[in-house]
Amino acid sequence: MLALGIACTVAAAVWAYLAVGHGGYWRASQWLPPAAGAPSRWPDVAAVIPARNEAAMLPAVLPTLLGQDYPGVLTVIVVDDCSTDGTAQVAAELGPGPGLDRRALRVVTGAPLPPGWAGKVWAMAQGLDAADLASAQAPGRDGAGPGEPGYVLFTDADIAWQAGALRALVSAAEADDRDLVSQMALLRTATRWERVVVPAFVYFFAQLYPFARVNAPGSGTAAAAGGCMLVRREALTRSGGLAPIRGARIDDVAFGRMIKRQRGRCWLGLSTRVVSVRPYPGLADLWRMVARSAYIQLNYSPWLLAATIAGLLLVYAVPPAGAVIGLAAGAATGPAALAAGAGLAGWALISLTYLPMLRLYRLSPLRAPGLPLIAMLYAAMTVDSARRHYAGHGAEWKGRTDRTRLRWLRGRQSLGGQGGNGPLAPLPDRRRVHRHPASGQPARGVP
Repeated sequence: MLALGIACTVAAAVWAYLAVGHGGYWRASQWLPPAAGAPSRWPDVAAVIPARNEAAMLPAVLPTLLGQDYPGVLTVIVVDDCSTDGTAQVAAELGPGPGLDRRALRVVTGAPLPPGWAGKVWAMAQGLDAADLASAQAPGRDGAGPGEPGYVLFTDADIAWQAGALRALVSAAEADDRDLVSQMALLRTATRWERVVVPAFVYFFAQLYPFARVNAPGSGTAAAAGGCMLVRREALTRSGGLAPIRGARIDDVAFGRMIKRQRGRCWLGLSTRVVSVRPYPGLADLWRMVARSAYIQLNYSPWLLAATIAGLLLVYAVPPAGAVIGLAAGAATGPAALAAGAGLAGWALISLTYLPMLRLYRLSPLRAPGLPLIAMLYAAMTVDSARRHYAGHGAEWKGRTDRTRLRWLRGRQSLGGQGGNGPLAPLPDRRRVHRHPASGQPARGVP
């Protein structure tokens, strides 16, 4: 009982630090500020959507982006990433309607995945290359010359945009001179298991990457949310395009680190106007979503996996266990009273820090004390992610699998958790690589 009491005390101390000194990650306080005024000129925006077998999603997504009330030129580029469900055809039929004369939709047929590139990053790179090549031809521009350098918006094929969302993003970037403005999309919570798993997913992400620290220029914390990343073209040029993160499986975190490493000013926050419409009907769907990348986040390290599970048990499982066991023992002895008191204190802090996220998702505060159980569920998903990796099914998503079963040669391919710094295999010899002058991206190969 004494050992349990000491463990509960340590856990309570950890939670006291997390609540007070960890960047206020739990407050859900990072939101785009109200626009102080419109820019003198609205810069061009090229929105790149990697789409692999997204025919079902695009009809709910593309019209919301093309229909944004953005005063400047908006070009939406859908990269059909070797889909087999007619994604390109569906996208082509969803072009801008009447009255949208400053809008364009381009559908790019993706090339096969080269060695050393992660699938989504390769699709993003092809979209960026197409955006730069099409920049001078965008509709609605005054004059015949090329437009302002502008922005690239990387978004996902399941992200729907409410009115004014793009205007607010660009206004915030221009007003505060940000190189990267990213918003965590409001995820779907329509089913029972979505309501259990999804708010905790956002909570844990913010715990790993406190948004306030990401937004502080002098902080080393960097991240982004892949569903909504607005980046200046000049920042991409300085980084050499997407080549530095070409092997990143956790591409959004790697993207944020790439921009911040060049001292770019970044901002990451929450949103209720950028919304994910992708359904996860059952626990198995959510399990796959988490397990496909959890072990990647741990750099494929068994030692980090063991430390993570031990940490989750100490921080999330020990406080409620100590509270229950200590109270069941009647708290009659000193060790039992210590376990009960410290356990209740830690459990209370766990619950209090979860309340703002539950409020964001309009869920009952009575769910807050159950966060330790959800954390244990995530621990099981993380262990399963490692199992899948060693079974040869790591990072399996939309028919692609990361085939690197055992990572004895760790420098062979970059990881999202490392910001994509590792050396990678070159592009195939049959493709001569040309760098686009604006993006720094590899242009399409010349036979």
